[in-house]
Amino acid sequence: MKNNIIKCLIIGTLAGTGHFITLAQDLSSFTLPTPWTEKVLQRDIPLPEYPRPQMERSEWMNLNGMWKYMGGKELTDPTTASQPPQFVNAENIRVPFPPEAELSGINKKDETFMWYKRQFTIPDSWKDKHVLLNFGAVDRIASVFVNGKKVGTHTGGYNAFSFDITDFLKKGDNELVVGAYDPNDGKAAGGKNGPRGDYTYTSGIWQTVWMEPVEKQHISQIKLIPNLKDRCLEITIQTNDGGNDRTIIAEAEDGGTIISREKGKSGETFSLPISNPHLWSPDDPFLYGLNLKLVSGNGKILDEVKSYFGMRSLEIRKVNGVNRPLLNGEFVFHIGLLDQGYWPDGIFTAPTDDALLFDIELAKRSGFNVIRKHIKVEPQRWYYHCDRLGLMVWQDMPNLWEPDGEDSTAIRAQFREEFKTMIDQHISAPSIVMWVPFNENWGAFEATDITAWTKQYDPSRLVNGNSGSNYAPGYRKAYGDPGNGDFVDRHHYGNIEPNDMPKPDEKRAASLGEFGGKGLFVRGHLWPVPNNAYEMMTTKETLTEKYILMMNQIEQMIKYEGLSTAIYTQTTDVEHEINGLVTYDRQIEKMDLDKVKEINQDVIKCTRQKP
Repeated sequence: MKNNIIKCLIIGTLAGTGHFITLAQDLSSFTLPTPWTEKVLQRDIPLPEYPRPQMERSEWMNLNGMWKYMGGKELTDPTTASQPPQFVNAENIRVPFPPEAELSGINKKDETFMWYKRQFTIPDSWKDKHVLLNFGAVDRIASVFVNGKKVGTHTGGYNAFSFDITDFLKKGDNELVVGAYDPNDGKAAGGKNGPRGDYTYTSGIWQTVWMEPVEKQHISQIKLIPNLKDRCLEITIQTNDGGNDRTIIAEAEDGGTIISREKGKSGETFSLPISNPHLWSPDDPFLYGLNLKLVSGNGKILDEVKSYFGMRSLEIRKVNGVNRPLLNGEFVFHIGLLDQGYWPDGIFTAPTDDALLFDIELAKRSGFNVIRKHIKVEPQRWYYHCDRLGLMVWQDMPNLWEPDGEDSTAIRAQFREEFKTMIDQHISAPSIVMWVPFNENWGAFEATDITAWTKQYDPSRLVNGNSGSNYAPGYRKAYGDPGNGDFVDRHHYGNIEPNDMPKPDEKRAASLGEFGGKGLFVRGHLWPVPNNAYEMMTTKETLTEKYILMMNQIEQMIKYEGLSTAIYTQTTDVEHEINGLVTYDRQIEKMDLDKVKEINQDVIKCTRQKP
């Protein structure tokens, strides 16, 4: 895939209007710069990497960079606008950083109505092609206009979406306008990025915007499910028109050599044999290459994408009479980090791909085998890094906060639809081993039904219906333990003692969905708000010793109380919370990470078991 990505970057850099809007910023204007802040300021195109590694096409154009921007509650509502507004007194904004982030160059709050504009030119090589305009994510309702005409709208702040803009294009310069509306009312999937969230609220465009040329009929969605029992990969390919009469050719590669080839039909599931599969695991995150071609009835290749997959199995089974999560038929203790994906310079958007990678590598080199992606959905490159580096992922659904009003029927239906879309868009990632519909009863509703639906919709993964069901949100009645799914899950930030631990039952394993939360002040690396943690430590040494003690106690819980998972809070400091392995700016390690890795690996090793 590397050669194709390099080709794409060249196209993305050279195509367009041939000039860039500038924005004067230096490090002195940033509250808490990261090691990557200055690199963003030096680039014309932020986040230039190909944004969809598991469905890669060879040509594309990156539209990140400087756009014109207007924001404010007095502006035209993008949800009702039939045409874009006039851009008067517009500012420059660095896309895809949200306007609340310092890296955006705007750094404004509560904009509500946001309008973006830029020019672009279609390359001559795309002549006679259809052009897809793709958005990684826009928070929360987006309206898109090309050359003054409305292309379409999209609702949902965490999911990718696309429009075919071919019929709206003209020769030469074209104008793209994006309107975004985010009421921040808690009546949508938002997680911490909502009215009851703890951190800086963000909105608008916050992931890569890009274009790609395709044929009229093309691949729109892929679903790759490993099946170790039958030694095959189950493949389902959807096309943009929903047709099921076209041939799909799938080829699996190992080290560049084709090892398996099979044909199927679009819209139907077919199997690609994988004999003697090389299993994916955190210890050996092996990935097969995959070539997918969409072929017409007369043999013409209509579309071709490059992908990859991992072969692994997941299940709950009894080991010595205790329900345990099994990976590839073996109980491997899940020791993970709660990871929230916030940045002092980009807030919701990592400054660079290297920065995105840093947090994953931090977990890996500290001996963790899980990242719990906490009530946020990351860009698809984040999951690609987890896939190739070998981190199991618990994927939370971003919660809504207010599901109980007069409009609850529509709000709950929209939440369910966005949850399904999240699963559909990330279902092929081998690193994702668990879906977590709800966290600590925040906005939880119909949790038993949603947990059952999740397990039915994706039986290939584990489901943790309400992580921390023992916690109550305070502002509304707690739903509590849904009673189904694969885990009994509790959160506990005190001492590691048997009475406070979750207990496995006849159908579910026991999960400590959050623990730890130990803090350390590091002067000069604190966000300028009152800083806190569940328990404060005095030095790097005492914090490290505390962690080692907790892990030794957790080992006792694994062996004698049936505990199967534990998620430490957290990867990094986040604004007021200073309980990370590193500071919020990623500059200072707050624990001895070699010792953290040693104890993590020791606990994993000594608790591994097969049924």
